[in-house]
Amino acid sequence: MIRIRKYQDTDWASISRIHDSARIQELKLAGLEHAFLPLEIAAEREGLFEYPGIFVAEEEGAVIGFTACTEDELGWLYVAPEKMRCGVGRLLSEYAIKMYPGIRYVEALKGNLPALRLYENLGFRLKGMEEGKMPGNESVTVQVYSLERPV
Repeated sequence: MIRIRKYQDTDWASISRIHDSARIQELKLAGLEHAFLPLEIAAEREGLFEYPGIFVAEEEGAVIGFTACTEDELGWLYVAPEKMRCGVGRLLSEYAIKMYPGIRYVEALKGNLPALRLYENLGFRLKGMEEGKMPGNESVTVQVYSLERPV
């Protein structure tokens, strides 16, 4: 059984491992492997701990995914690769939306069709594509799917 709970400092090693392995896969889908930064760097540069909602998914005592959100944006969502496509991302996203019902926005890297489909299934609608500098690694230009959910 999967349980969603608030992030604790003791989860750091687990979310770092999850982020680093899942982020590489995400970047490969977008053809941006060269833009990888480990969570140790990305968390600070992208302000992970400035998000008011940080939640982890736990199964049999092991952290298997995490998400971070603000009042209106689902900003981070990473699942351990061995648990991808098992509903963990959906559970984390639904929990974040339950805790922050004003969440309206989410972005996914161009090419990350699994994330795009997940967000669409959660009621987000594709507004279009946006291009800009990658948060935390501004030397890289990215394209993202920009999605919005009616609240």
